[in-house]
Formats: sequence, structure tokens, C-alpha cells
Amino acid sequence: MEKREKLEKIATLDFTFASKPFHGKYAMNLNEVYFSYDPARPLIRDFSVSVGARDRICVIGKNGKGKTTLLKLMAGVLEPLAGEVSKPLNVASGYFEQSFVSGLDESRTVLEEITTADPGRDPGRSRAICGGMLFEGDEALKKISILSGGEKSRVVLGKLIAAPYNLLLLDEPSNHLDLEANDALLAALDNFEGAVVMVTHNEMFLHALAERLIVFQGDRIAVYEGDYERFLEKVGWQEEGAALVPGKAVDKDKDKERPNQKDLRRLRSAVLAERAKALKPLEKRADDAEAEIESKETELESLNQAIIEASQGQMGQEIVDISRRMHLLKNQIDFLYGELDTLTRDIEEKKAHFDRELAGLTS
Repeated sequence: MEKREKLEKIATLDFTFASKPFHGKYAMNLNEVYFSYDPARPLIRDFSVSVGARDRICVIGKNGKGKTTLLKLMAGVLEPLAGEVSKPLNVASGYFEQSFVSGLDESRTVLEEITTADPGRDPGRSRAICGGMLFEGDEALKKISILSGGEKSRVVLGKLIAAPYNLLLLDEPSNHLDLEANDALLAALDNFEGAVVMVTHNEMFLHALAERLIVFQGDRIAVYEGDYERFLEKVGWQEEGAALVPGKAVDKDKDKERPNQKDLRRLRSAVLAERAKALKPLEKRADDAEAEIESKETELESLNQAIIEASQGQMGQEIVDISRRMHLLKNQIDFLYGELDTLTRDIEEKKAHFDRELAGLTS
């Protein structure tokens, strides 16, 4: 029988952010903030905003306008030249930026680096976070020095997950992640108990997560009190050559019927939960079938060796017995491959079905 390649399970991120309790109304306040690298060209002028304890704010605009600088001011990486950035003492903020990969200790393993984020916690949680970031088993013992840029970004994200926060400041966290990993990140942010301020160009995040916007457009920064779709409809992009499409005319009847952003997030969470419920038993059975196939193929190889030895020893009855067992095993293996093929098709069909549902929610 021709040797068939073992199916490989597609790995996806699976994680949740730890939340630190916070009972205040605002997690952060910016008051008349001014910042510039070049005095002749101020990036941020007299900007004020209050970040609510459960806000979902996306920072949008063309590259080079100051989005990352604003997040650095919020994170305390930069100090404003004028104005004030303040937050209550019991607010713990976590900051993610792609350039943070350069701050990783390359002599440490992935597990050691993630453990440093919260050394007092249960070591088992650090190992679980490694697995959630796709560093399973011995992969967690890889040195940081040999990781790719995308893998290092996952380590930085893992460190953010390891410690409890009530304010997340994220600069393009979806870069280097595939579609399913982005789904996992979106679900984790959706379930996070604190506030989220995120710089992103990812339309899926903008449509599914944003409840407020900080918009860099022209030489102005404005806070838009509404979700991304309403921004496109009511305001839109006026700059020529802007990366995102201009706003559309408002259809008032459609606007009344459109579910609000909280409803969309709730619907998306429900679809993701239903997706997991439908796929989990199928994926488990597929894993079990693969394990059975591997076990039976190992047994078949042993019988092949046994029948060679029996033939050399001219043990007629033993040859007959081994042949019968080999025939039975081959039939069982063929049956399992057929079952695995059916399961694989079912899994792909269900994934496609739920992907269409998720796409429909954000379109």
C-alpha cells in the first residue's frame, strides 16, 4: 500500500488577557498635550481625551502622522513637551509595539522571557501562555536569538498576556498574525475587562472592535464619538490619497436598523463560541484517528518484520497467523483513513461556514 502523508493540524493562537480589577470611571486622561520632534512641525498640538475604564478606542490615520507617538506618550515612553498625561495609581497599563522585539534578552528561552513578565505567578501559566503563542513543548525552550521576527512579536505579545493589566496600549498588534490568529486576538480583546487603545489599519478590528476613534487627518487630531462605520458615513477621509476609502452618504433608514458596536461584538463572540463548539469534537476525533493510524502502522511494520523472520524459519502456521493479522490491520487503517478524510472535509466546510458568518458581521 502506498504510504500516505500524515495530516498536520494547523496551529492557531489561543489565549486570554489577564485583567486587573479597576473600579474607577477613567483609566487615563490627556489634557492639552503637545509634542514635537521638530519645533517647526508639531505632531500633536493641544490634544485632550479621556479613556474610559472599558473603552475600545482605535487610533487611525495615514503613516507618519503621529499615531505611534501618541501611544508612546500614553505609555510613558515619551514625555509631552506641554500638557499632561495622567492615570489613577491603580491603573496598570501594558504596552505592545513591534520595535519591542529588540528589547528581548536573546540569551533566554521563550519560556524564560515570558516568565520574566510576572515571575511571581504559577510557572504552569507561563508554559500555558507559550503554548497559546504556538511555542508548544520543546518549542518553548528555543533561544530568543534564533527566532524569526514574527516569532519574536509573539513572545512580546505573550509577555503582555502574562501580567494582569486594566489598560492595553497596542501598536499594530495584528501584524505578523494570520486570519485565524487575528480572530483569536480579537476575541481575547473583546473579552478583556479593561480598556483598549489600539493603533491599527486592520479593517476587521476597526469594524468589530472600535467604539470610539482618535483620527489623525490633515494636520488635526480629533476624537470621534462613534464606531468606524459611522465615521466613514458621517465624516470620511478628506485627504487625497488616504489609505482608506472616503465616507459614504448616510442612508438614515439603514443607519437606524444597523446594530450598534456592542451588539456586533456580542454577535461575533457568539459566532466564535459556536465555531469552537462545532469544531472541537470533530478536531478531537480527527486527532484520535491520526493517533490510531500511527499506532496501527507501527504495529504493521512490526508484523512485516515478523513475517520475514517466520518465512526464513519456515514457520508455516505462524506465517498464516501473521498474514491474517496484517490483513485485518490494513483494513482497519483503510477505514480510519476514510474516516479521517470525511472528518477533514467536515472541518473545512464548517470553518468556511463560520468564516462567512464572521465576514458578514464585519461587512
